[in-house]
Amino acid sequence: MTAKGLASRQRILVIDDEPQIHRFLGPALDAAGYEPLRADSGQEGLRGVALWSPDAVVLDLGLPDMDGKEVLEKARAFYDGPILILSARDREIEKIEALDRGANDYVEKPFGVGELLARLRAALRQTGRAQTPSGPIRAGDVEIDLEKRRVTRAGVAVKLSPREYDVLTRLALGHGKVLTHKDLLTAVWGPAHAQDTQYLRVFVGQLRQKLEADPATPQLLQTEPGIGYRFVGDDA
Repeated sequence: MTAKGLASRQRILVIDDEPQIHRFLGPALDAAGYEPLRADSGQEGLRGVALWSPDAVVLDLGLPDMDGKEVLEKARAFYDGPILILSARDREIEKIEALDRGANDYVEKPFGVGELLARLRAALRQTGRAQTPSGPIRAGDVEIDLEKRRVTRAGVAVKLSPREYDVLTRLALGHGKVLTHKDLLTAVWGPAHAQDTQYLRVFVGQLRQKLEADPATPQLLQTEPGIGYRFVGDDA
């Protein structure tokens, strides 16, 4: 577990047992203005999170001493910064489980450094904001005023049911983060409805009809197939 120059730049802890990942990702992070930190196992990574309080964590799921999802769960007990999963596992269920356990995003190996850096910037922006924005949330001509519980499109009030409003605001407060079906269903309908994905499809469909310029090709409420949805606002 190594680090250098810890004070000046945003610190990104990479927890991965593949030396080649560190060899090219470390310099890429450094060139992008971050301070790369390294851990080669789950236990080492957890110690690094506790010791360094990094600004973000990039976590591999296939670690030699424990599953990355266990590292994620243990880290989330004391760390609230962004965690991006980096893994060769491409099964849908792996992504869903990681996101449900608190990951901010999931990048598959092999990956492009540009994509990883973009997702990292987005995750850092998310955590840099207050939980409740001080002003309205905007996405194109749609504006969500949380204080007044009012949604407008091109300045005209949009009539939403309480459930539609709850789904929309839950997504909007994610600031571009993908929210799983389970997360949304539990938050809006309660734990008893955590598997009722058809509820969600219906309400997201209704929201798209009311808010999207073209509901068939949504730009505001985007689908992550098999996983959930994300809200793409002006600051995403």
